[in-house]
Amino acid sequence: MVQDTVLKNDWIVACRSTDLQDQPKQIVIMGERIVLFRNDEGVHAFKDLCIHRGAALSLGCVRDGKLVCPYHGWEYESTGACVKIPQLPEDQAIPGKARALSYGCTERYGFIWVNLGNNQPEMFPLPEFGEPGFRNVIWGPQSVHAKPPRVVENFLDVGHLAVVHEGYLGVAEHREIGDYRVHRNETSIYSDEIAVFQPDPDGSGQAKHVYYTYEILRPLSVKFTKRDRETGHLMSILLTVAPTEEGKTVAYGVLSFNYETGTTDEEIVEFQNMIFAQDKPIVENQKPEDLPLDLQMELSLKCDRVSIAYRQYLQELGVTLGTA
Repeated sequence: MVQDTVLKNDWIVACRSTDLQDQPKQIVIMGERIVLFRNDEGVHAFKDLCIHRGAALSLGCVRDGKLVCPYHGWEYESTGACVKIPQLPEDQAIPGKARALSYGCTERYGFIWVNLGNNQPEMFPLPEFGEPGFRNVIWGPQSVHAKPPRVVENFLDVGHLAVVHEGYLGVAEHREIGDYRVHRNETSIYSDEIAVFQPDPDGSGQAKHVYYTYEILRPLSVKFTKRDRETGHLMSILLTVAPTEEGKTVAYGVLSFNYETGTTDEEIVEFQNMIFAQDKPIVENQKPEDLPLDLQMELSLKCDRVSIAYRQYLQELGVTLGTA
């Protein structure tokens, strides 16, 4: 298992809500094999291991709300307690040790989340999700062979928009970034609005400046909001990532709009996949692979204030996974 006490005690995205239906599902978070299942009580996460002979519970099924081991038919209820062992005579008590290791599990914002520390931390707010007037599109999963902090910091990097995403999120003639400040409140670290010139920010075909506000919500969850001052259009993207195995990250997102885009959910996802594909070779080849928290190790500019704040935040929390 990949060790990081801070991340272990936070919520980490596991999969989309739609990925978990009637059958158990195996996922890997921080090197730990986990089984997810759904019953009338909600969603649940166990270590994907039967205490009896080490079978993967994810190969079993859900029967009458119980997770059934595929090897000997042991049945586990939502708490992890084994409530049926077919091989035992009816008058013999089930051993107290017969239970699955359970993890915190919840369903929010169109995703299943797991808390390996089992301490039920408070979930970060995402006011756009479910708010009247907003359309929300679920994006992901997308895998990248890079460590989570590098993937997250790339999302927070305003300076690369007109270079890596030239013609889509910026133009070569407008690469300069004005100065801005970073602030902190009870729920996030956030930037001032940053002017970004884009060739077609809302699908209308009109090139103009739009204004980005970046937010750091948690070590693995960040967001930006793009505002059109002329129309009042708001578009935000939540990026949340899961460390799976050493050096591998899986990214998910929620794209929210308060205006009619003229595009289908599938077209929005396809565009986001294309943008992410442009970022992948950059983050997969950055050196060092671990994000340097010593601000003297890499040269920063004023336009990097958000990424500087992110590095300081990770250091303040004591995040070790993917940091140096």
